[in-house]
Amino acid sequence: MTATYEVRGQVAVITLNNPPVNGMGLVTRQAVAAGINRAEEDAAIKAVVITGAGAAFSGGADIKEFGSPKALAEPNLLSLISLVEACSKPVVAAIHSVCMGGGLELSLGCHYRIAAAGTKVALPEVKLGLLPGAGGTQRLPRALGVEPALNMIVSGEPVNSELLAQVPGQKLFDRMAKGDLMDEALALAAEVADVRPLPRVRDLKARFIDKAADPDAFFQFARNMVGGMSKNFPAPLRCLEAVAASVSMKFDDGIKAERAGFAALMVTPESGALRHAFFAERATTKIADVPSDTPTRTIAKIAVIGAGTMGGGISMNFLNAGLPVVMLETKQEALDRGVATIRKNYEAQLKKGKLKQDKLEARMALLSTTLSYADIGDADLVIEAVFEEIVVKQAVFKQLDEVMKPGAILASNTSTLDLNAIANFTKRPQDVVGMHFFSPANVMKLLEVVRGAATAKDVLATVMALAKKIRKTAVVSGVCDGFIGNRMIEQYSRQAGFLLDEGCSPAQVDRAAEKFGFAMGPFRMGDLAGNDIGWAIRKRRYQEKPNLRYSKSADLLCELGRFGQKTQAGWYDYQAGKRDAIPSPVVAEMLDKHRAALSITPRQIGDDEIVHRLVYSLVNEAAHLLEEGIAQRASDVDMVYLTGYGFPLWRGGPMCYADQVGLFNVVQAMKRFAKNPLDDAEFWQPAPLLARLVAEGKTFS
Repeated sequence: MTATYEVRGQVAVITLNNPPVNGMGLVTRQAVAAGINRAEEDAAIKAVVITGAGAAFSGGADIKEFGSPKALAEPNLLSLISLVEACSKPVVAAIHSVCMGGGLELSLGCHYRIAAAGTKVALPEVKLGLLPGAGGTQRLPRALGVEPALNMIVSGEPVNSELLAQVPGQKLFDRMAKGDLMDEALALAAEVADVRPLPRVRDLKARFIDKAADPDAFFQFARNMVGGMSKNFPAPLRCLEAVAASVSMKFDDGIKAERAGFAALMVTPESGALRHAFFAERATTKIADVPSDTPTRTIAKIAVIGAGTMGGGISMNFLNAGLPVVMLETKQEALDRGVATIRKNYEAQLKKGKLKQDKLEARMALLSTTLSYADIGDADLVIEAVFEEIVVKQAVFKQLDEVMKPGAILASNTSTLDLNAIANFTKRPQDVVGMHFFSPANVMKLLEVVRGAATAKDVLATVMALAKKIRKTAVVSGVCDGFIGNRMIEQYSRQAGFLLDEGCSPAQVDRAAEKFGFAMGPFRMGDLAGNDIGWAIRKRRYQEKPNLRYSKSADLLCELGRFGQKTQAGWYDYQAGKRDAIPSPVVAEMLDKHRAALSITPRQIGDDEIVHRLVYSLVNEAAHLLEEGIAQRASDVDMVYLTGYGFPLWRGGPMCYADQVGLFNVVQAMKRFAKNPLDDAEFWQPAPLLARLVAEGKTFS
């Protein structure tokens, strides 16, 4: 059932009923249209009310239909809104909870609108690289005013109905409900049943709140502002031009301009990437063999082992969610430092107006500390965030096994170590799981949830639900060295090193990566994270995989003590108190000597080769991860890189980007790289999955 029809006195009530957010898919549109026609034909019906069942009026169009025949099948959303608008009997939209996208556009086609307090109202299409395509850019400026409508459409952010009701001269809401929404909607319908002519938003003039505004000057200023903030995204400027059309064109011409903009954006790679990311984020919650109704364990108290940068950041996530945390350390000074850092972070938010004093104190009140394992035994979840050495982890987990209550979840924040080995340090491996937070842990969205061989399904379900509560994007990974993100980044870093050997400077590689859209190039990233971390991993690799080739340049850098920003010297030089990366003559000389020792004549390398070697190394390693079952799906890999590694959102992640480039073209480039004697020919052999997809003409998605 997607919409119900019932009669209440002389009013027909059409209720959208398409859980979870009453999306305006084809079947729902058909049901609403049938309801309008039924009301038209019934002489006893004097008015119509449209509302939504459950926790939404409507969340908008069904984006799963975008690009499919269903999106255009009649009645499409434009046709449905025209049908509602042309109804000979007054149609009242009873809006509540969520009214977004196509749902808001539908309500704007109604003759009257009544809204419940607290309704989230938005036209969020820009976040999918699109513009509202069913009249939103033409009706909202007429109903609300040009300036607030433009802000809503260009940002896509929701606004509370109470705030919109206060906009001077607004015609968006005819009434705000003070009591029961449906009772008041029925009363409004009865009140206007005989009022003619029926008011239509399309007949209003798009008006400026500032009556002295010059339209040309206003939109030119807006173009400058929006263009500067959205250089990699075409949709915001297209949204602006559509709103400008509402001022300069007749309604029907404006609708045509809107549709042309919508159609043009639909085929852009940026919109494809944003829609891919939208679905990918939702897919991360689905675990093949863990049903959605799997019971979860109660998590009311958390313990964190370690009060350093990671431990403090991890703790803040739970404090922010209102969950009590006890931090454990071996020395009181370390605890004092950790608590002071957490308070300092909250005070920084206070100064920026992002947090109020009472919230700060409430969060700090949830934090306690201890030097004794005995004090954390009653926690429901414990997360260790200690030094990344297996012997250190072993000592911690043996202690936890002794003191933690039965059923407590034991989590490790390890970024590379064998979770199965860690689980086997306990007598309850079923309760052990990896929770790999990314630094700074209180900021970064990604949480890699590492599933051990014995990890219980209810543990996985609990951690995934908890991730949502602390506003993390959780991605499940199997056990391997580095899991998903760090295993891939190792190949990326190897390529960066080979590029230095062959003639690039760190700045050239970073510029190419950042021009492509990475938040940071590989060498700036290394300086930020600490080059000594990679050095420790490579030392382990030299023992475990002696045949795996690395550039020695990073080892030479570390031998000079240049560990990055923390030593004010890494691949770049840094000034005290600043993070500006200054090209280093010491590093340039080191690289010259290194190449000379290897008898390498430097060559000029273009940005395209730099970017493709970096990105395709991620793609090929990810294909291995998928083949091995470490990652569940290609879109999970994309979410890891979008939320944890600064991959450009408008490219959709490495796998989405590879699909857009064409996997055939990716493999052809890899074959060229394999011929380079200074590269790793074995690595550039396409992973079996990648080779198979190319042979079958398929994509990762």
